[in-house]
Amino acid sequence: MSNSGRSKSRLVADKRYSAPQKGSGSGGGSRKSPRKSSRKPARRKSTRRNPLVALVLGLFGWAFRLVWGIGWRVMAIVLICLGLAVAYTYATLPGLAELQDARARGSVTLLDRSGDVFAWRGDQFGGVVSAETVSENLKNAVIATEDKRFYWHPGVDPIGVLSAIRINLSEGRGPLSGHGGSTITQQTAKLLCLGVAYDKTQWESEKAYIADCRQTSLWRKIKEAVYALAMEAKYTKDEILSVYLNRAYLGGGAYGAEAAAQRYFGKGASQLSISEGAMLAGLLTAPSTLAPTANLERSQNRASVVVRLMRDQGYISASDAATALARPAELSEAAERQAGGYFADWVMASGPEFFTRDTTEDVIIKTTMDQRLQKAAEDALKVIFENKVREGSKAQAAIVVMSADGAVRAMVGGRKTKVSGAFNRATQAKRQTGSAFKPFVYATALELGHGPNSTVVDEPYCLDVPGSGRWCPENYTRKHYGRVTLTQALKDSLNIPAVKISESVGRDLVRRVASDFGIESDLADGPALALGASESTLIEMTGAYAGILNGGSSVTPYGLVELKLLGDDEPLMGSGGGIGERVIREDAARQLTWMMYQVVEDGSGRRAKLPDRQAAGKTGTTQAARDAWFLGFTADYVAGVWMGYDDNTPLTGVTGGGLPAEIWHETMLRVHEGIDPHPLPMLKPPPPEPAPQPAQPQRRQRGTTNPIEDILRGIFGGGQ
Repeated sequence: MSNSGRSKSRLVADKRYSAPQKGSGSGGGSRKSPRKSSRKPARRKSTRRNPLVALVLGLFGWAFRLVWGIGWRVMAIVLICLGLAVAYTYATLPGLAELQDARARGSVTLLDRSGDVFAWRGDQFGGVVSAETVSENLKNAVIATEDKRFYWHPGVDPIGVLSAIRINLSEGRGPLSGHGGSTITQQTAKLLCLGVAYDKTQWESEKAYIADCRQTSLWRKIKEAVYALAMEAKYTKDEILSVYLNRAYLGGGAYGAEAAAQRYFGKGASQLSISEGAMLAGLLTAPSTLAPTANLERSQNRASVVVRLMRDQGYISASDAATALARPAELSEAAERQAGGYFADWVMASGPEFFTRDTTEDVIIKTTMDQRLQKAAEDALKVIFENKVREGSKAQAAIVVMSADGAVRAMVGGRKTKVSGAFNRATQAKRQTGSAFKPFVYATALELGHGPNSTVVDEPYCLDVPGSGRWCPENYTRKHYGRVTLTQALKDSLNIPAVKISESVGRDLVRRVASDFGIESDLADGPALALGASESTLIEMTGAYAGILNGGSSVTPYGLVELKLLGDDEPLMGSGGGIGERVIREDAARQLTWMMYQVVEDGSGRRAKLPDRQAAGKTGTTQAARDAWFLGFTADYVAGVWMGYDDNTPLTGVTGGGLPAEIWHETMLRVHEGIDPHPLPMLKPPPPEPAPQPAQPQRRQRGTTNPIEDILRGIFGGGQ
């Protein structure tokens, strides 16, 4: 029995030490284990917590386990949904080539007579570029400005988002208002409108479609992020940057880096300097406001900020940054002309709408514009107004220069020449022509067989006008000059001879001649027709004078030479103007040219006289000097000048032979620089034959012896 008891004690001891023995091969290890086991109850006793603390900790642990248990499941569901959304979007993304051109409208590129670009209209797209082909200066400027962590994030930048929210809240805006923290990938997604194409049947207007694409609601931001993540999975970083550089609007009607580089600097996007690349990158935040064509100084200031960002982020050295800041980007000459000014406006209005103002294609229009002559006209106008017009005057002026066939070479529609879409006084303002109309009265007379030396009596003259009563025209000088030649009457711009000739040849015929020469406006019915009571535009009048220069044939002024689609060799349409039908005989036109030459040589147009070549022309001043004109030509070019106020306020001390003649003179001096002088195509009339003197009766000599009778005969006459 005792052996049995000892046996049981050993069995207990074996179980007690069995666990340590399994884990250790030495006796020392088995001794330590029971000592540790014996301390455990004491330690638990010493760490008993306050019941309240234990309750709180228990609740916290329970809540944590609950949140974690739900949270990781919700997070898993969100990630799965996000992955499915990204995968679906990934599957719908088109090929890279389809994402380059974002425009709903096409572009119009206008070329001058030499084939050089002088203006752009519509939504300009210069062609596809890539992140590898554009200038490194532009690429680095865009990344430094728009997304400095572009190459490190997966399409969404949490750091940028949190920073943007902090800035918005600190500035008193909503978290999503103002700074968006969008990456270049997200901005590209927005430019793509998240893959939703414009459909005119689904949207009230293109503007409404764009507004929807640009909204910044939370749900829109989530969709934008999904689209950005899908793009990052589908395309490489440089491919995404390429799409962005091709689709971004950069002001001035330019979509994409290539169009903007051509538009503002006259070069390709691969050739941009640091300052030029910085200027384009600076436009991305507010392209219309910051466009250099709208405000060059403001655009340069924004570019300087971009240059400093490039320096701070290590893209350029401090010395390169200093050079770029000292030499900011400047506009090309074409950009300075603000999309071609009045001339481009006129050409765009003269072409078919579906190929100009409303085109959905990229159109190339070759024009008659001569940029040297355009600058000559603009400079001439500026010189006269700066030196001979009182400061603060609101008077306006317009100039048209054309060839004898009606090809318009230059056009100034107002004093502010760097404009686009402004009121064009050369083509849109209908004003009374005054004495500038008189050449068509004399053209009618010459056509009917009268000559420059035919005469008319300048004397008081009145007509009874039905419905208006008695009308008595007067000369500008309020004097009368007796019998004068047609040449003298035109040279001195006498009114009474002009009216008498018009009445003698017939007003209907005068109206017909003027209309055939291209004056399409309604012409007056009364006798005041001869004095320019009718209204016309400057371009109509200049075209009519071109008909006199070319020998008596009508012309239709034109600026469009040919129109074709980008990439096509064959034009879709050609010129819509040029020389038309003959109006008067060539010798009559040559005689009229000689008469108008006398106007400039020694008549009312003396201030227009050129020092090195012959010129012919005519002045015009309307009632109360509301309009003043000078139109004329050399053997090479025709030019017309109008001056007046937009509200018909009378001019002070201005007649057609004054400031308009001087503007014409200054214009033609510059127009003819480098051109050899050529004689006018005029026909000088033979000198007038002396008027026959009446025969003097011969007195028969009768002898008489009475001296008193001889004296009386000598006093009172005598004979049979």
